[in-house]
Amino acid sequence: MRLSTRGRYAVMAMVEIAARECHNQGCVDGRPVTLHEIATAQHLSVAYLEQLFARLRRAGLVASARGPGGGYRLARPPAGIAIAEVVAAADEPIVATRCEDGGPGCLAGERCLTHDLWAELGDQIRLFLGGVTLADVVGQRIIGRARAPAGPEAAQGGGP
Repeated sequence: MRLSTRGRYAVMAMVEIAARECHNQGCVDGRPVTLHEIATAQHLSVAYLEQLFARLRRAGLVASARGPGGGYRLARPPAGIAIAEVVAAADEPIVATRCEDGGPGCLAGERCLTHDLWAELGDQIRLFLGGVTLADVVGQRIIGRARAPAGPEAAQGGGP
């Protein structure tokens, strides 16, 4: 499973703003970060960022300022914005199955045997991204967060 370009770019852009705020490189004296600055730093298209930031603004994750000196700033502190929120605001569903709610099912209208496996994987990804904030990414506090499940079930499912 892969996160699409839209979701990845939204996260990259939000982390860029958070990094500037956390390191006093952005929003100094109240000056927001421009899309051009974000595009240059992250090697992204300004036109694509304009589309993404309209979604991020509607979701209440960024605030915009128009006119000279305008741009974007985070609407909340970086520690208060989960990566899952950013991905969701980019209209990027985290789905590992090929099934759709209300659709015909996995295989010819029937639920496949692996459906629950992929659905659970999608849930785990959402839980992980929901527990990681922009501040965590900027502070490089990601490594080691993925852990094996605890308890006797994990030991039994570990292999021969």
